[in-house]
Amino acid sequence: MLVLGHLATGYCGLLAHTIEPDGPWDTDAGAYSGFATGTGPALALVFALLTWVFVKAEWLTRRWFVVPAVPALALGVRLLAVLATA
Repeated sequence: MLVLGHLATGYCGLLAHTIEPDGPWDTDAGAYSGFATGTGPALALVFALLTWVFVKAEWLTRRWFVVPAVPALALGVRLLAVLATA
């Protein structure tokens, strides 16, 4: 379950970074990118907390904290870029 959640977070990050509008008339692409940019950090936070629970229970090692941190940083940078242009 945890791996699938991290994959979903990574997919949101991929969508947030790769969807580019074709022009000013293409509002759908901007909406999809904005949705992925907003949903991604929320998913990263949820699955980082789940990772923390599993590490605290000693089912996983501390190295698993890297897995939610990398997409969270990438999505945070993308979110700041989107907010700066708005």
